[in-house]
Amino acid sequence: MGSTQIVVVGGGYAGCMAANRLARRTDRDDVSITLVNARPDFVERVRLHQRVAGTGDAATPLTDLLNPRIRVVIGAVDRIGDGELSLSGGATVPFDRLIYAAGGAPRAPEGTFAVGDPEQAGKAQQVLAGLGDGARVTVVGGGLTGIETAAEIAETRPDVSVAMISDGEVAASLYPSARRRVQRELDRLGVTCERGRYAGPGDADLVLWAVATDVSELAARSGLAVTEDGRVQVDEYLHSLSDPRIFAAGDGAAVPGQRLSCQTALPQGAHAAANLARELTGKPPRPYSMGYTGQNVSIGRRRAVIQSARRDDTPIRVWFGGRAGAAVKEVVCRMAKTVAGTGRYAWLPAPR
Repeated sequence: MGSTQIVVVGGGYAGCMAANRLARRTDRDDVSITLVNARPDFVERVRLHQRVAGTGDAATPLTDLLNPRIRVVIGAVDRIGDGELSLSGGATVPFDRLIYAAGGAPRAPEGTFAVGDPEQAGKAQQVLAGLGDGARVTVVGGGLTGIETAAEIAETRPDVSVAMISDGEVAASLYPSARRRVQRELDRLGVTCERGRYAGPGDADLVLWAVATDVSELAARSGLAVTEDGRVQVDEYLHSLSDPRIFAAGDGAAVPGQRLSCQTALPQGAHAAANLARELTGKPPRPYSMGYTGQNVSIGRRRAVIQSARRDDTPIRVWFGGRAGAAVKEVVCRMAKTVAGTGRYAWLPAPR
């Protein structure tokens, strides 16, 4: 075992990217790498709407995605202590340095299922499979996850009625003309869009919660400096402000100007790992900088909208859709998983 013990908490896009990049940039004789995750699988959260609809799965064994030198520990972390993790079963995992990539923890009101939670998505699929003709499905959230979920179900189950509830404009993050294209596609699939706040299930037979803003409470529970919404406060290098031994990346890191997405998690995980590897060799860390390229949204299996953006994430009028869009969206999803499994990744810097 290497003399320096590095632990990565979380096996999502940021965590797998970080662990694999560390494996590429450190010597196994000097550094040991352990990844701790609550489940044995890497979950492609961008495909969880497919799990709900029964059109595909989203899980890959972590051991298939990680470098063989990475030790995998399956268990829920109760607390990050002073150089030691405490797991829910009573076991402990020591560390010298740590990358916090615990990420999001989607929660949903009682009587609904959170699309972003793998287990709840699986339960929702079982409920959906048991619904008969004329059943009513409600999707709460007019963002990209809500659009993908509503469209996937409407295309797969034309015998059920699908409604989407949004307190803002549907597809608000897209350029107006792209937004209109999304609406036309939803209309074509028979999805009803309702403006307003969710006020209970009403006569819906299944309610799906597609609003993903919550993160793991582990950082706050462990006494790390966090924002009001529980994200780890970091400096320009992605160090935790309260413990310089710890880096944070992904949904659970409070990086200014960054939104929750795998497009964000991958470069943060890569940069945190690269900075940690630099520090182990006595080199100074480098500031984190990342610019966006756009957003992609599936509308069923055969259509999508691919939206270009400025590096500050502002959408521009350049976009395309249809079957070509669906093909590109699939390539993007596959690429995200592939690069997380290789530790190789490059990205644009933020605008000056």
